[in-house]
Amino acid sequence: MKKIAILGFGVVGRGAYETIQARKNAGISVKKVLDVRVPTGYEDVVTTDYQSILSDPEIEIVAEAIGGLHPAYEFLTAAMKAKKSVVTANKHLVCTFFRELHTLAKENGVEFRYTPAVGGGIPWLYNLRRTVRLDEVTSLSGIMNGTTNYILDGMTHKGADFSSALSEAQRLGYAEADPTADIDGLDVRRKCAISASVAFGAVLTEDDVPTFGIRNILKIDTDRFTAMGYVCKLLAKAEKIGDKITAYVEPTLIPKASETAAIGSNFNMISLTAKRVGRLSFIGQGAGKDPTGMALAEDCLDIAEKSAVTETVLGNVEISHELTEHPYYVRTTEALDERVISHRLDGAYITIPLTVSKIHHIMKEIQSNDSAAFVAGITEE
Repeated sequence: MKKIAILGFGVVGRGAYETIQARKNAGISVKKVLDVRVPTGYEDVVTTDYQSILSDPEIEIVAEAIGGLHPAYEFLTAAMKAKKSVVTANKHLVCTFFRELHTLAKENGVEFRYTPAVGGGIPWLYNLRRTVRLDEVTSLSGIMNGTTNYILDGMTHKGADFSSALSEAQRLGYAEADPTADIDGLDVRRKCAISASVAFGAVLTEDDVPTFGIRNILKIDTDRFTAMGYVCKLLAKAEKIGDKITAYVEPTLIPKASETAAIGSNFNMISLTAKRVGRLSFIGQGAGKDPTGMALAEDCLDIAEKSAVTETVLGNVEISHELTEHPYYVRTTEALDERVISHRLDGAYITIPLTVSKIHHIMKEIQSNDSAAFVAGITEE
């Protein structure tokens, strides 16, 4: 029976703890939980002293569910140096210190796992890492944020406007009181960077992933998309073409008959395409106490059972946002350059196919005068 410590006793940490406690014969047990306070009834397991975890030779795995960059980074690096394997659900931490944490784990002969950081309870990263062992992943894409999917689904199928759909998501606990990371695409940007890094053996930071969010979408937009035969989803996309990589996040119009368009509520769907296995898709709840806590516990159990996945080999790959192009929907009060217009709508435009770099350049100029402008890519997936 391998003993573990959980850092943080919030939603995810408690979910992992309860998952492990419910399966006494699972092969792992929680010896210590670190938190800033000791809840009543948990005095025998919760501690406020991290050093007691580091110095305990029985604790072989440390699972982090604190969130944020600091002190989570210091806690995990100290654990690795103490020859303890680490697991984390912290996408911000993984995205920011991807190379450093992989390198430190290798130097100390320990495991570094982060399956719940992307997709919550969906075994996305686990299967992505399995796929790259014997196959070459050429692209990945999908819905990686349940909050924005819930909002867009409500606007499309329930006739809600943005503010009421967001309020409902907050009431149900899908969205935080400050929804910035979700609606501005920052959460998906980090998940996209992590996924692309694993898929392509590179190191992408969030700054390498150009991103548009859904903050400015209006009911007039979703009504128009429905009339056009499209559904809008906030999608992450990454692709390797030759020796170059592109990765980006943007609201995307997809045909309403497509597989992705059917994913409703707060569900996620993430897909990969590889040369041998073809397309694989993973669908499920991408967040929440039980799904994410389960994924954190499963990573710990995999380490305890020595369930190996391939080591992530990190190289240097050129990142370019000129590799692909597609049309865009642009709603703005500003005049658009005639050379990029395919046709006009009432208060909006459909562009000719543009690269990601080009549309970001255009929107930067537009939004300096029209902060309410909205843009979405158009694909025929």
